[in-house]
Parts: sequence; C-alpha cells; structure tokens
Amino acid sequence: MKTLEMPTFECETGNYHTSCPISCVAWLYQKIEDSSFLVVGTKTRGYFLQSALGVMIFAEPRYAMAELEEGDISAQLNDQKELERICLRVKNDRNPSVIIWIGTCTTEIIKMDLEGIAPKLEKQLGIPIVVARANGLDHAFTQGEDTVSAAMTHRCPEYNHRTTNQRKGDVARRVGVDMVAPNKFVSDEELKLSRCNLVLFGSLPSSVASQSNLESRRQSVSVSGWLPSQRYTELPALGEGVYVCGVNPFLSRTAATLMRRRKCQLIGSPFPIGPDGTRAWIEKICSVFNVKPEGLEERENQIWKSLSDYLEVITGKSIFFMGDNLLEISLARFLIRCGMVVYEVGIPYMDKRYQAAELLLLQHTCEKMKKPTPRIVEKPDNYSQVQRMHELQPDLAITGMAHANPLEARDIDTKWSVEFTFAQIHGSVNARDAPELVTRPLRRRNDSILGCRSLSRQTVDV
Repeated sequence: MKTLEMPTFECETGNYHTSCPISCVAWLYQKIEDSSFLVVGTKTRGYFLQSALGVMIFAEPRYAMAELEEGDISAQLNDQKELERICLRVKNDRNPSVIIWIGTCTTEIIKMDLEGIAPKLEKQLGIPIVVARANGLDHAFTQGEDTVSAAMTHRCPEYNHRTTNQRKGDVARRVGVDMVAPNKFVSDEELKLSRCNLVLFGSLPSSVASQSNLESRRQSVSVSGWLPSQRYTELPALGEGVYVCGVNPFLSRTAATLMRRRKCQLIGSPFPIGPDGTRAWIEKICSVFNVKPEGLEERENQIWKSLSDYLEVITGKSIFFMGDNLLEISLARFLIRCGMVVYEVGIPYMDKRYQAAELLLLQHTCEKMKKPTPRIVEKPDNYSQVQRMHELQPDLAITGMAHANPLEARDIDTKWSVEFTFAQIHGSVNARDAPELVTRPLRRRNDSILGCRSLSRQTVDV
C-alpha cells in the first residue's frame, strides 16, 4: 500500500505582519444584526477602524469607540463610570440586544478589568455585555472573530434533552403520527432531520449560510443553528449530545471552548472551500449521522466543468503563500486541485489538531494531481521568504498588503490575502470566486504581454 507524502513542517521566528484583530468588527457587526460593538482603545484604534472599514465612526454605524485618554491610562478616571456613560448612550441610540466589548492592546497593558466591570453594567443596564479581547497577542487578524465566537459560546442556552425529545414528537405529530405508535408510518427524511443536532460555527454572509443549510438538508441533515447567529436572541443551544462543525480554519479557540466548556462533540472535517472541500465537508458530517450522501460526486463534477475557463489560465502556474489570514492551507489544497503548483505555504499559526482533516485532504489532493507536497512554514520570516521567492520565481504570490508593492517591484504578481477573507468562497455555489481572484493578476500579465507584442508589431510595420 502506497503511503502518502507528508508535508514538510518548519517554524521560523518571523514577526507577524498582519492587520489588527479588531478588524473583525468589519464583518461581525453586519453578521449579528441586533448587536452593537464597542472597541475600547486609544485614538489610533479609531483611526484604524475608520480606514479599514471605510466608514466614518461619525456616520454612526453599529460600532463605536470608547476612546482611552491620558486620564484613563494614568488611572485618574473611573473605568466603570466612563463605560457606563458610553453604554447608556449606545442603549438609548441603538437599543441593541447585546453589546460586545472589544478589548485592545492598551486595555491589556493598563490591566483594565473588563470582565469584572461587564457583569455589573449588564445588571444595571439590562443588556447582555460580551467581552472579547482581540489584541496584538493573536497571530492573525482573522482570529478576532475566533475570540468573539469563543466568548459568545458562554451565552448560548444549555441543550435540553427533554426539549429535544418533545421537538421530535412535534415532528412526528406534524405528519400525523404518535411517537409511541411504531406501526404508523413516518418518513425517513422527517426522522433523520429530527435526530440531527448539528451546530455550525463561523461567520458567513446570510446568503452563504442559507446555501450551506440547503446543501446539508439535501442529504437529510438539518442544521440546528449557527454560531454566531444572525440575531443574538437566536443563539443555538449547546451541550452534551450536540455536534459542532467549523467552516473556517482560524476558529481553533472556538472549537476548543465548545468541546471543553460546553461538552459538544467536534466533527473534524476539511473546510467547505472549493468543490472538493465542500464535498469532503458534507461527507464527513453525513458519516457522523449515519447518512449515506447522494449525488455529491455528480455535483462536484458539474462545478469543476463550470470552472474550465479559470482552469485553463491557472493550470501549470506556480504560487507562493506568504501567510496572513490562516486560510492558506485550504486555499493551497483547492488551487493544487485546480492544477497549480504550490511552492510554499506560509501561515502565521498552525493548529494541527483542528486542521488535521484539511492536511490529510491536502496530501490526497497532491497525490491525485501528481503535484509535489508544499512546504508549510509557521511564523515565516518575510525576509527569508523574499529570498526564496527570488530563487523560485513563482507566477503569483498571495501576500498581505504591506508586501504587495515591494514584490510587484521585483516583477512578481501578487494578490492581497485579505480579499479572500471578505470574498464569498465557501460552498459549491461560490466556487468561482476564489479562482476569479487568483486569475486576475495572471490575466492582467497576459494582457500586458499581448499589448506589448501588438505595439512592437505596429512599430515594425511603421
């Protein structure tokens, strides 16, 4: 039996060249519709939010800044009174169902007791207050969502077996059958759906989440809820007997909290990025609930056919991931399946337990496509990476915004990694979005070469 080629793991001591994790506010305040985010930090954090989100704080979106000044840092002011004043204003202006405090580096440095203040103000104001410390101690900016989601797990209601059994009885009665009458007919799909107690965690746009729910339901697997949910009042019930499955590779802290604190059972699966990842994700969920998946292979083949125009551009091209948002392993696996050669996968932080299924799928994909297994470098040193790129000369580099222009100056085409964070790349329906982002700089290069050739021919004719 042939053994799979294991990826080469290395660890360097490079600095984390990534955006601030408080940028998670950019997509979470839109996801949790009845929430209000309060970032507690200095004026610099306010400037960052305004520039990163592209929305002026004075335009009064559903997030705000509790700006720390000299009096706060020198402990001359009462933190609780100041936060009470700001939260009261947020309550009167927005009337949210929950206020989420986002701690920053400054609150860590001055040892601000946000967890101690929050319960007192929550009781006083009558609004739930969730504390999440999204600061520079994280490895990547996407881990800000991980911090918020982990904090939200403690606010989810407790899973009640009695309530669930009652719900199963309601399902049977809805089709005119009593649960105690086994001789009466109940459709297999109804019973399967009633047995599934699956919670998905990860912030996806509502349309993408609905598509994921639909794809699961096609296999007779019903999704009980999402974390975070679209509304704070609709948080899913958690506890023993609840299965949870992640949709993003940067949610390892949330996964650990769900298992250790809420006693949920984690479904370790690849992530639903690309047709191959989506199929493997659904198959793993189905295997847990003893459901035989149907039509997944045909569905995947149809999607690969629809990607043929992109595959013509990227097949045989090489790519280099510098590491920025923790999506690198999943994207590398998908692009290898598209026919690309991945020289190196830089990643700020690697949780091998949480991404074990994704790493295994990466190995199978490399073997299937007869491509070399990429080298995986944790905490990469960017100077060394630039030297390696100079030697390897990849056709494309996926990098953070800070390194894009210097690499372009070295004649290496680049694509910002942050674009993959905000693009809708999950699920089968959105399979075209990631190849679209990858092929843009390659098509631009080809158009430039064709334009130069055309210009040279015109010059010769003259």
